[in-house]
Amino acid sequence: MKSHLERLRPSTDSSWSMLNRRLEDGIPFQWHHHPELELTLTLNSRGERFIGDHIGAYDDGDLVLVDSNLPHTWCSAERIDATQPHVALVLWFRPEWVAALDGAFTELGAARRMLMASGPGLKFSADIATRARPMIEAVFTQPPADRLLSVIRILTLLAADDNVKPLSSTVAVPTTGQGDRTRLDRVLDHIHLNYAAPLSVDALADIAALSPSGLHRLFGRHLHMTVSDYVTCLRIGEACALLSATEMPIAHIADEVGYASLANFNRQFKSLKAKTPREYRHSFARRS
Repeated sequence: MKSHLERLRPSTDSSWSMLNRRLEDGIPFQWHHHPELELTLTLNSRGERFIGDHIGAYDDGDLVLVDSNLPHTWCSAERIDATQPHVALVLWFRPEWVAALDGAFTELGAARRMLMASGPGLKFSADIATRARPMIEAVFTQPPADRLLSVIRILTLLAADDNVKPLSSTVAVPTTGQGDRTRLDRVLDHIHLNYAAPLSVDALADIAALSPSGLHRLFGRHLHMTVSDYVTCLRIGEACALLSATEMPIAHIADEVGYASLANFNRQFKSLKAKTPREYRHSFARRS
């Protein structure tokens, strides 16, 4: 469960990489980041996705783009068809591959801009995900040249999604400053595993081997928010997942995500989501 820098093996016959991940026992929580941008289509699986400070429910056909070095993981709860495995179809693109798109091919400017805007992670609309699904599935059966053409078609389709949604309040931590990256990873690991418990700045600063003021500067420099704001985003994100995916009473959800006071939970939730927990649950039910 340690957040880590994942080093992907480059493809020998393509300028980008892919993986058809099929898991009988479920998608495990493996908090990680890597330099490559990642497009993931999740099939026959439902559970929760964690991207930056975002926590949200996912279901069959979920299609998400994660930026370079943005920490993320999926964690499955169940298979939709119990006779088939959980499936994650993953496409990886190196930053220099993305940067070359617009320079070499003016026609791909929209696709490059979409990829460059993936800092907080992007969730594509159900309509676009449905249209992209057979295209992504087909990529895994094609020879290299045809795969490249298919990927360009997929990215062009995604770039036309007018209903794409950003996921995280934070964006990827730059690769520069490995010392900062390691310190921040240690703190984010601890926060993501314990965000529902009381968390003190002093304890987190000890994990980072920094003073409290140094920890605040680290978060401000890389995440552009305070430590407490980051924890609040995680707690409210988990509350959103529980409100949308369960019928758990709101008071129980507040306690589950770390709020001893229901009034404080309601206030924090409305401040971030511009609606009460009850209104959020009702609006989600209407969309469903």
